[in-house]
Amino acid sequence: MTLYFGPEAPEGKESNWVQTAAGKGWFALLRLYGPLGPWFDKSWRPGEFEPVN
Repeated sequence: MTLYFGPEAPEGKESNWVQTAAGKGWFALLRLYGPLGPWFDKSWRPGEFEPVN
């Protein structure tokens, strides 16, 4: 899934956009419901954020 973060939504991507404050920092928080063993034994971890052009 591709999510877009920024002060303005990219055209046509408004449904996957999360608004941020221009010029301010932010951080992502991952909430897992019912995580399985690989989360706890640290054999799985989420991927890094990747820029999209």
